[in-house]
Amino acid sequence: MKIESWLFLGGIFFFIPVGIVYGVMTEWNEWVGFPALFMVAGMAGMIGFYLYYTAKRVGPRPEDRLDGEIHENAGVIGKFAPWSWWPLMLASAAAVGFLGLAIGYWILYLGVGLAVIGIIGWVYEYSRGDHAH
Repeated sequence: MKIESWLFLGGIFFFIPVGIVYGVMTEWNEWVGFPALFMVAGMAGMIGFYLYYTAKRVGPRPEDRLDGEIHENAGVIGKFAPWSWWPLMLASAAAVGFLGLAIGYWILYLGVGLAVIGIIGWVYEYSRGDHAH
C-alpha cells in the first residue's frame, strides 16, 4: 500500500502548483478552476495519508513484496452486504435532490430528507432483520 499512498501524496505536489499557475493565468478571477484544483490536492492528500497509515498498521501485503504469491491473497477479503436496497434509495434521493436544483428548492429538501433516511437505513442494515448481529 505504500506505493499507492506515495502516488496519492504526489498528487499534492502536482495539483497545488497547477492550481497556482491556473490562478495566476486567470488573474484569480475565475472562481471554479483554481479552488477545484486545490480541493483535488486536498482530497489526494487525505487518501494518501489514509493509505500511508493503513500501510503502517497492516504491514506489507503479498502484492507489495517481491516474493509474494497469488495464493496468499486468497480467502475472505471483507464483509459485504449480500443484498441491499439502500443504495437504490440513496440514488433516488440524489436524483430528487438534483431535480430540486433544476426545478425548485423545495424539492431539494425532499431529496435531503430521503438521503438521510437512506443513509440511516444503510448504516443500520445489519442491526435488524435477517442479517442482524
